Amino acid sequence: MSKEKAARISNSPDASKEGGSASNYEERTKKELYNLAQQIDIEGRSKMTKNELIKALRDYEGQK
Repeated sequence: MSKEKAARISNSPDASKEGGSASNYEERTKKELYNLAQQIDIEGRSKMTKNELIKALRDYEGQK
């Protein structure tokens, strides 16, 4: 499974219903969000706030 697919699955609305333990973006730390952004190579991530990282990750998901 690709890292991109894993990120999409872990943040899907049904993740917790299917036994997944991943939390949604708001419940993650900035460092966790940064690591996700790093895995999918989001540019400018080092200067982003937590809210900006969340938006960038969601925008990325919307492109797939």
